[in-house]
Amino acid sequence: MLVVRDVEVRVGARLLLEKASFQVAPGDKIGLVGRNGAGKTTLTKILAGAGQPTSGTISHTGSVGYLPQDPRTGDPEVLAKNRILSARGLDTVISRMRRTEEEMASTDPAIQERAMERYARVEAELTAAGGYAAEAEAARISANLGLPDRVLSQPLRTLSGGQRRRIELARILFSDADIMLLDEPTNHLDADSISWLRSYLINYSGGLMVISHDTELLEQTVNKVFHLDANRSLLDVYSMNWKRYLQQRATDEERRRRERKNAERKADRLFAQAEKMGAKATKAVAAKNMARRAERLLSGLEAERVQDRVAKIKLPEPAPCGRTPLTASGLSKAYGSLEVFAGVDLAIDRGSRVVILGLNGAGKTTLLRILAGLGEPDTGEVHPGHGLKLGYYAQEHETLDVERTVLENMKRASPELNETEVRKVLGSFLFTGDDVEKKAEVLSGGEKTRLALATLVVSSANVLLLDEPTNNLDPASREEILAAIHSYAGAIVLVTHDEGAVEALEPDRVLVLPDGTEDLWTAEYAELITLA
Repeated sequence: MLVVRDVEVRVGARLLLEKASFQVAPGDKIGLVGRNGAGKTTLTKILAGAGQPTSGTISHTGSVGYLPQDPRTGDPEVLAKNRILSARGLDTVISRMRRTEEEMASTDPAIQERAMERYARVEAELTAAGGYAAEAEAARISANLGLPDRVLSQPLRTLSGGQRRRIELARILFSDADIMLLDEPTNHLDADSISWLRSYLINYSGGLMVISHDTELLEQTVNKVFHLDANRSLLDVYSMNWKRYLQQRATDEERRRRERKNAERKADRLFAQAEKMGAKATKAVAAKNMARRAERLLSGLEAERVQDRVAKIKLPEPAPCGRTPLTASGLSKAYGSLEVFAGVDLAIDRGSRVVILGLNGAGKTTLLRILAGLGEPDTGEVHPGHGLKLGYYAQEHETLDVERTVLENMKRASPELNETEVRKVLGSFLFTGDDVEKKAEVLSGGEKTRLALATLVVSSANVLLLDEPTNNLDPASREEILAAIHSYAGAIVLVTHDEGAVEALEPDRVLVLPDGTEDLWTAEYAELITLA
């Protein structure tokens, strides 16, 4: 059980959460919701022990499994399979068993005898940790998350961001933790994996808190909803499922508006009466008391919700360029003996719209990085055309310097703008006041997305390489980026699992990996989007 008492959360001077108390017990399946930047990711980090509250206490019994948004955790040289098995300590036990088996085959009798003695101890450890059945369980979870054996046999450093995240999700699910804290667990999952994960969470008997913009996941799995209200810095607790929460939330907001309106009407009458009475010296004290009563009437109300602001996203006006600003020929990439893709030829004409499809691990992100000049192909070349100006949006936000502040990242991306102009652009992406002084490393996934998009706005790029640009966004912000993609006049190369993003793009061509097949876009390819 996880118990939270009077917890306050601040980022700098900004209050995110005031005096929250709640508990997560076995069987509780909680959807943690709120707009981007409200503090959901910050709160889950603190609950997982990866941060500290400003005040209050957090205690738990049993184990806690935490899936952060950033998958870049663990030793990059460790095999993916061992990373998953490490959740129960099985990686070291199995490694020792394999070494012992090799020594048992030694021709040296002394080495062989010692190994045979040690084998019984190692086998007992393996049995205590779940034995071979646990190893099979890990393989089954991995397969259901779209991680085949060839991926599990690779070092973490060779995997894409999506694969790394699925490895971490598999690790958390395999850990058999008493409480799971999952931050956007469906990111980078295909349709089949999302369906399997929903079933897994429905049957999970421990305590669960999940942040997700996948409303179908919330509708099918949660039995409580915690709404983190950014306007009031409060956590509203709804002990009900998702559909009832939406109904109750609408009822609560209507009640607040009605109470506020009635109170303001009464307060106006009191203030008016006090003003009349105040003109007479004999009634001055009574007038003051009446005014105070009106003030108390207003201050005692819950503040009316301010409409959540949404970032006004407009992609850059593309700089002039030649007819074909970017071409690639004969691109291939492999990690060791594992070929990722081969024979990719691509010509990006001015204003063209290309979507890249392929199963997870087919090399979509790797190809975008090569086109952006951030990775090297094993064979082939990328040729910049006349006037090319590239803009690259990376799904894991690696274009951001996490050690720099929001303002410093923006200045680095737009050195020709003065600070007032930079702050104006940041303001349109909801970074105002002290927010611009926050380091990028403390931003939520949605905030990092907004900052990365803000750096594109000032780039005057005429070719945009977009890798999952709608991940981590609330519905309103997602609609903004879809509209921006639709209206952008330059060329776009898009990687996405989001059918809405492809509809907004209106692609004229498709590139299917790993074969590198290029074709004109037709409706038949739409079926591959959620599978990609």
